[in-house]
Amino acid sequence: MSIDAKLTSLGLSLPAVTMPAANYVPYVINGNLVYFSGTLPMKEGKPQFTGKLGKDISLEQGQECAKLCVLNILSHLKNALGDLGKVKRVIRLGVFVASAPGFTDQPKVANGASDLMVGLFGDSGKHARFAVGVAELPFGVAVEIDATFEV
Repeated sequence: MSIDAKLTSLGLSLPAVTMPAANYVPYVINGNLVYFSGTLPMKEGKPQFTGKLGKDISLEQGQECAKLCVLNILSHLKNALGDLGKVKRVIRLGVFVASAPGFTDQPKVANGASDLMVGLFGDSGKHARFAVGVAELPFGVAVEIDATFEV
């Protein structure tokens, strides 16, 4: 089953590509690797899921936020490659979680992204990862994710 078909079967779709608001590019392709800048949970050009985990945002909402970050990454990747079937491996995810004092479930928030990658790419979606708590993220969003893919 294609990645697009898997997305549809999960009731998901890729959002429109959103360009960065600052002086950088969303990704760089170097050889057979694609490196993504930190990607936010954007929908229709607007930040979603604003607030901090453990205060304004529930764990479940944080996981949905992480999924939306991944969908934005995949939207750019599909735009770059033409077909997500060209992905050989998800190599690494870096997950930044805006966290209230005392919130320590950053890995569980990151599972929203990791579970989606494995669900879409199977064993090729298994990746190295970090998940860290931070005080603030751009536009007040709850999660930001960077990624590296082999294509």
